[in-house]
Amino acid sequence: MKQLLLVFIGGGFGSTLRYIIGKYMNSTETGIPWGTFTANILGSLLIGIILGLAAKNDALSSNQTLLLATGFCGGFTTFSTFAYENHVFLKAGDFTSFAFYTIGSFVVGFLAVFLGLFLVKSF
Repeated sequence: MKQLLLVFIGGGFGSTLRYIIGKYMNSTETGIPWGTFTANILGSLLIGIILGLAAKNDALSSNQTLLLATGFCGGFTTFSTFAYENHVFLKAGDFTSFAFYTIGSFVVGFLAVFLGLFLVKSF
């Protein structure tokens, strides 16, 4: 039960922060979802750091990892919004934005996880 509560609390904080970032960064003028992109990339970097710390000399307990990685990062990042935003690009016939957003999100997201793991390993 404690683990469920930790995931719930972390997810609530992560979702709230993602909402705030999206509210201020997503542009209705350009249609580019910078808020979602930023949240997903920051979340990828954070999960790399968190899981790197968890693996490095047990620097984080399993409860801390649940709170931060599963809860916070799980709530902060969003695949469903990413998928919907790509649907909007496709529906509008904006294949260029679709391609850049999709490829950029995957490539930069993976690189951010690797960077987080590398940073923890290096220090």
